[in-house]
Amino acid sequence: MNIATWNVNSIRTRLEHLNQWLGDTSMDVVCLQETKVTDGQFPQEALISQGYHCYVFGQKAYNGVAILSREGLENVRYGFTGVLGTQIDPLWDEQKRVISAQYQDLTIVNVYVPNGSSMGSDKYHYKLRWFEVFYQYLERLLQENDRLQICGDFNIAPDDRDIYDSSEKEDHIMATVQERQALQHILSLGFCDAFRHLHADTEQFTWWDYRAASFRRNLGWRIDHHYVSKALVPSIVSCKIDRLPRTWEKPSDHTPVVLTLSSPSMKL
Repeated sequence: MNIATWNVNSIRTRLEHLNQWLGDTSMDVVCLQETKVTDGQFPQEALISQGYHCYVFGQKAYNGVAILSREGLENVRYGFTGVLGTQIDPLWDEQKRVISAQYQDLTIVNVYVPNGSSMGSDKYHYKLRWFEVFYQYLERLLQENDRLQICGDFNIAPDDRDIYDSSEKEDHIMATVQERQALQHILSLGFCDAFRHLHADTEQFTWWDYRAASFRRNLGWRIDHHYVSKALVPSIVSCKIDRLPRTWEKPSDHTPVVLTLSSPSMKL
């Protein structure tokens, strides 16, 4: 099965690109971030015509996540409270950043992690606290099903291989020690970085700033990830970054990342 993650940076702006990419590829599940529309404004009809079921958790102008699936999904849960209930403050779901669902015997989590703005800012501290809630969320999901796959825009480069120039980046948002520690705390639950599992030394990126001709010069960061639980590691077939959509006119600043797993019903 093929699972894609793509921060589209506005579903309405990038709908033509998404439809073209879906028509050219063979995706079973597509996880989108930064849809930037309310649920009622999400262009479901266009995607249903492509053969996808749509599950959306959005807000006006900011954030927003969605899962597209060839098969109907089960146990779709929206936000942290969809899993943790009253265990957490519902204010954590004012920003629409996480959605999970069951695909056959696989639990899929689609996440859009806060950017953090700048080191030491209120948004930065919010990001670090957000990761603490995310940890609780994933702990609960793992208790329910050990076949768990997480993907999305994590707004963190895990290590220096994931930045075009890592010098003097320790105080740069998405690369600070505290952010990387927060991500490693998540991975300590037993998750594997599928891309690094297969490409230990490769420098490839998923995001390029719109400024300074960053894409043409390949001044990128790898901040969009697929993580799989221990039970799924033997099922990893490939994990590839598709740079093509970033070459199109008026693209998202991110590009899709595709994880291929052997059949989720096959427990290897």
